[in-house]
Amino acid sequence: MNRRVPPPSSSPASPSEGPSFESAIKRLTEIVQMLERGDLPLEESLRLFEEGVKLSRVSQERLDGAEKRVEQLLAVDEHGKARTAPFETDAIGEAEGDDPEPQF
Repeated sequence: MNRRVPPPSSSPASPSEGPSFESAIKRLTEIVQMLERGDLPLEESLRLFEEGVKLSRVSQERLDGAEKRVEQLLAVDEHGKARTAPFETDAIGEAEGDDPEPQF
């Protein structure tokens, strides 16, 4: 039983940025389904498990970042007025001094 495991789904994001949240979750779902079948050799199962753990961590980091942004956008001061403050983005490849467009 030498089954070929499909390669990771291609993603529009560059390798330095990692997969998008959606593509990471899709690939993670594929990995879980393959592992649940239980018909893979041990080494292949371990490789897939390792890939799944990495994807899970990437996805959690992206969720944490999104949660932080939402909290900042919904923050209010002691008078009940919306607070505004700049927040860091993890956009890679932006030149210093560029004024990136806000992402809402």
